Amino acid sequence: MKKMIAIIQANNLFFKIFIIMLISIITVSVSITFSTIRMSSDLYMERFSITNNKVIGQIKEQFDMYSFSVVSTYVRVDENGIIKGLLQGEKDTAVEKSQYFYHMKSNMDRIYAEVDPNEANMIIMSPDHDVFNMNYVSWPVVAEELAHHPITEQSRENPHQILYQFDASALTNRVPMIIATKALIERSSNEIYGYLYISIRERDLRNFYEGYTSEGNSIFLLQNTGQIISSDRQNLIGSESQELLRHVKELEQSNEEYHNVHIFNRNQVLMAEYLPQLDMYLVNLVDREALQQDIVDTKEIVMISIGIVLVTVLVIFLILRRMTVSISKLVRQISDMARYKFSKPLEETGGYESKKIAEAFNYMLNELHDYVEILIKTQEKQRKAELEVLQHQINPHFIYNTLASIKFMVKQEQKEVAFTTIDAFISLLQNALGDIDETVTVEQEMENLKNYVLINQARYGDRIKVNYLITPDCLGYRLPKLVLQPFIENAFFHAFTEKKTGFIRILIAEQDEQLVCEIIDNGDGMVQDQLTRKGKRQLFSGIGVKNVHERIQMLYGKEYGVVITSEPNKGTNVKVTLPIIQK
Repeated sequence: MKKMIAIIQANNLFFKIFIIMLISIITVSVSITFSTIRMSSDLYMERFSITNNKVIGQIKEQFDMYSFSVVSTYVRVDENGIIKGLLQGEKDTAVEKSQYFYHMKSNMDRIYAEVDPNEANMIIMSPDHDVFNMNYVSWPVVAEELAHHPITEQSRENPHQILYQFDASALTNRVPMIIATKALIERSSNEIYGYLYISIRERDLRNFYEGYTSEGNSIFLLQNTGQIISSDRQNLIGSESQELLRHVKELEQSNEEYHNVHIFNRNQVLMAEYLPQLDMYLVNLVDREALQQDIVDTKEIVMISIGIVLVTVLVIFLILRRMTVSISKLVRQISDMARYKFSKPLEETGGYESKKIAEAFNYMLNELHDYVEILIKTQEKQRKAELEVLQHQINPHFIYNTLASIKFMVKQEQKEVAFTTIDAFISLLQNALGDIDETVTVEQEMENLKNYVLINQARYGDRIKVNYLITPDCLGYRLPKLVLQPFIENAFFHAFTEKKTGFIRILIAEQDEQLVCEIIDNGDGMVQDQLTRKGKRQLFSGIGVKNVHERIQMLYGKEYGVVITSEPNKGTNVKVTLPIIQK
């Protein structure tokens, strides 16, 4: 012990400086590490809440459209004098009964054709419990059960309201359904002459938002009673959660964008939007721990900081023992660091020992600064990605022109063509509004391309023929969404400016363990300096040719991407190379 005390006293300056340096290095490293994680977390949470609120807004629009369709269907039924007369009239003979069922079915067919979404079913029940079911396969309901079921009783008690009710009982064969009910009322006598039911299975309703969910990111449709009537977490469908309802009410009263809550045994970020037409809440729960893991790799940051501290301490320990009188000057520089910016390095002056200490300390600072720069660049890439997502919006001119074309078809009584175009337009919108990072099968991508081509040919005629040559073994392979569509669009709107007719060929096959997609046209062609200018603004998706190439290389590597060859007056060949993805 005496010997140890003697060593400490003999090296008093060494130990003092060493302890001070050790504490300083650890403090600085911990502070920077903590501040970096906290700043990244706060910034990410702010960006995340903005993005998810926009997503919730888009989902809310889907529910608003569904609610509008229900209301429109009720109005058409209520204003249909034939249906009202049939439900209220006498049907004594078999002939009258037969005519009654025939005319009811004919009038309901016209109304049901306008019901959106297509998966929804429409049922009308008369006071005598005659049930007219437009989709018996979807809901094989029994008249007597329906007439005495609580959903009908609720409509009878609230005849002036459209009620959205959840049921998964024997009435629906244990299939969870959301059923919109409304009593049909004779305005002069205020008597009920029938009931309208518009049902949609929960799994079909889930399509409104399922593309926005992921592991740790869940959507709930919550009634005012606390019952969960729809969610991607299917084990909770039909259950009640008063705790979730309480958190939603608190968020609604606070007017904040999100709340941090502990629910379902997890720390979660809660966002919600009230759906007044349905009298329900659209709730978004995000697992905070999973979210934190997506922000930064905390373990990696801590290990780097520890590594930097260990290396620096080792260097200091070795060189402090050979320090000279310049130590005092070095200590003063360190003490004065608080007066300057943290990035200001120490002066490498004095003796050999002082220079080595200053070099080691400056090395630590440079390492930390490099790491902070990496974090800043990562955040910049994140912001750039968010801006690119904003670019992936559907051009309103495309929507306007398509709707105008459909309107013209209807006026020209080309109803079948109009209906086909509308179906293609709906499918195209559903595909475009999904997650841009989602992959689809080649078969699905071809279906989307055919819908796009159908719309354009409906608008501009079939002067441009499109052929599809797909090897059958490629139909199940997967590729990113909207990879081929921009090139089809360029071919339609840029390849045939001088030539008025021609063809576009789409070839997809497996070559050398790669998925090769080619879009070939015999249009005007381009010279080399035009390749970068054409197609910068897309009429439908907003995704340009350059973005597709960069997106493929970012996802799969430099060996994949887009190669465009073109020759004036001979046409253009676009070759897209992708990896084989079968899952």
